[in-house]
Amino acid sequence: MSEYVRMPGEWEPHRGTIIIWPFRPGSWPKGATEAADAFLKVIRGIAKSEEAFVVVNDSCKETARRMLGGLEGVTLVEASTDDSWARDIGPTFVKTEDGTVKGINWSFNAWGGEVDGLYASWDKDDAFAEQFLHRFGYEMIDAAPFVLEGGSIHSDGEGTLLVTESCLLSKGRNPSMTKEQIEATLKHFLGVQKVLWLPRGIYNDETNEHVDNVCAFVKPGEVVLAWTEEKSDPQYELSKACLEYLQQERDAKDRKLVVHKLPIPAHPILVEKKDLEGYVFEEGEDVREIGERLAASYVNFYFTNKAVLVPCFGGENTQSDKRAMEILATLCPHREVIGIPARAILAGGGNIHCITQQVIQ
Repeated sequence: MSEYVRMPGEWEPHRGTIIIWPFRPGSWPKGATEAADAFLKVIRGIAKSEEAFVVVNDSCKETARRMLGGLEGVTLVEASTDDSWARDIGPTFVKTEDGTVKGINWSFNAWGGEVDGLYASWDKDDAFAEQFLHRFGYEMIDAAPFVLEGGSIHSDGEGTLLVTESCLLSKGRNPSMTKEQIEATLKHFLGVQKVLWLPRGIYNDETNEHVDNVCAFVKPGEVVLAWTEEKSDPQYELSKACLEYLQQERDAKDRKLVVHKLPIPAHPILVEKKDLEGYVFEEGEDVREIGERLAASYVNFYFTNKAVLVPCFGGENTQSDKRAMEILATLCPHREVIGIPARAILAGGGNIHCITQQVIQ
């Protein structure tokens, strides 16, 4: 690849958003009924201002059609995937100097392959990006066999990329490459000049701590960082290490970063006995356990053309939800901030940003 490309910031204009209807029994229990309700709310939020490309597998397409009920702004896309993490298996869209939009196809290995991957078979997920690009007529930039998930990168649109060391340097992704080689690959395919390597992510994040759960740009030069003041919380040291790193770094434009703290839910969200009812795990698939702490973070929000979709958890975290939305409303004054009840998505292993992938304009 010789021509210059740029990975836009997520807040830049979208043609639409890819989202994959939930169906996998090992991620979405009870026939994915609770997850489907949450996904539907996300889709409605997207469709208010851009096209929602709703991908449906054979097992769920009739349910999706019924629940969507002819919602305007939705395009159904029939395809086979292993799960519903559009951020990680979808193409990463970039722009060339003349404004042409192209899509990058990375290799996907279920967040760690045979080392610590979350399920044993991922061929359908790995093939999805190429299929989507072909279906909608986008030229593909093939980055395979380099392993990367969309949730592990976050761009400011002006040459700076956020990643975490814990994820990109994990042994299950590109073990034969050095940190310097990985960085050079990111610069090459995404057109960035500066990669900021945060040390850690969110505690117990099973993706090896994707950056999109701990830190995200809200505009060039400004980020939100998942935070807690509770020193006894295992997240404290992780967020503190990230803050210290960000405070000493500058972006590609030589700006000192403005860091806004975005508190995590005040009450940790743990897997309860009732949560385990209805899961059907395949051999080799990661399982849930009672008392397991879920990687809840408000940083896992998503920009649409006119809104910010924010995960909310309710119950004893209702005040935390409100505080997060107020902070994001202040930081994103030209967008509507929409809270989405998202505990059912969290129980699957991610959140709103994880199930969405922007198709840039």
